[in-house]
Amino acid sequence: MIKEFKDFISRGNVVDMAVGIIVGAAFTSIVKSLVNNLVDPLIGIFVGKIDLSNLVLTIGDAQFKYGSFLNSVINFLIISFVVFLMVKAINRFRNKKEEEPAKLSEEAQYLKEITELLKKNEGK
Repeated sequence: MIKEFKDFISRGNVVDMAVGIIVGAAFTSIVKSLVNNLVDPLIGIFVGKIDLSNLVLTIGDAQFKYGSFLNSVINFLIISFVVFLMVKAINRFRNKKEEEPAKLSEEAQYLKEITELLKKNEGK
């Protein structure tokens, strides 16, 4: 059983997943900081104070803090949009990087020319 566990843990997928979770947690704190310290105040300039946590519906002894829920929904939408923009920018950078043609070495260039000549001669 210990050997099976060792094999399971040492598999690439598990290690990749663990790294992804750790990086995701760190990325989450960065995005939260971005939203709380930059995006929320910017929106607050145009809309006014965004803190809705004071909104409470009281029925008998029960208090329904729907303002906190609305704050959470708004923060989720803002965070989702910021992450969307960041992923879009990263993908744009990644696509540009992939589009650059790889430079062939001198030997590879010669081999390419030889194969093109051979293909032309086969067609005759």
